[in-house]
Amino acid sequence: MIFVTVGTHEQPFNRLIQKIDELKKDGIIQDDVIIQTGFSTYEPKYCKWSKLIPYQQMIKNVDDARIVITHGGPASFIMPLQIGKTPIVVPRQHQFDVNDHQVEFARNVAQRMGTIIPVEDVDTLGDIIMNYDQVVAGMGHGMSSNNTRFNEELQKLINELY
Repeated sequence: MIFVTVGTHEQPFNRLIQKIDELKKDGIIQDDVIIQTGFSTYEPKYCKWSKLIPYQQMIKNVDDARIVITHGGPASFIMPLQIGKTPIVVPRQHQFDVNDHQVEFARNVAQRMGTIIPVEDVDTLGDIIMNYDQVVAGMGHGMSSNNTRFNEELQKLINELY
């Protein structure tokens, strides 16, 4: 199963949700897909979806998922990391009417910690999903439970950004 979450930010994230739906429709994604769509206006036709999901169900979805795809909000991609998953992180971008803070943050986490897969161009998402296991294996982070180190490094990043 693939679980996608765009958090609870009040702006839609239609481009990610629509891309996932297209990949499922086209057969590029073979897994079942569950999407938490938040305030997005696009309604998936080929994936299960819900605007909001209770926290305990979010944890279960992340735990059950083979792949977790999130927006670039730290709260959304920290949960999969805590559960031992390597999330695909698609940050919101300035060119789509938000600022680039998620892009900058995702780049920093990927560069310094190597524990997430940042995807800024949704057109590359299909290839990343199809090659997910090889991408994760090639990252070499050897993460099992790296919570303490992750939290320390995350705190450093937050301090530097603010």
